[in-house]
Amino acid sequence: MANMNSALLALADPTRRAVFERVARSPAPVGDIAKGLPVSRPAVSQHLKVLKEAGLVLDHAEGARRIYRIDPRGLGPLRAWLDQFWGAALDAFAADLETQAKDDEHD
Repeated sequence: MANMNSALLALADPTRRAVFERVARSPAPVGDIAKGLPVSRPAVSQHLKVLKEAGLVLDHAEGARRIYRIDPRGLGPLRAWLDQFWGAALDAFAADLETQAKDDEHD
């Protein structure tokens, strides 16, 4: 499994994010993932390779095809990192509400 920095770098590319979002919706082979994207199937394969190296997707053989799916082990550290900011934002929001409530009591 790669680290969080490589996951963030992998998701920085908009096309790669689109590929990742398709895989997140449902496991699929490269051909299905590539449908409707503005890049070629080989380009999608390269994006999937980067996502796999970053620990964000897994693949397995199903006949002659490779099926890609999200790797929850790669998402865990990324989610934990993002959650720390969500907690801080909620704490700041709660503190702001308390301040506003106190101000309204004094008006």
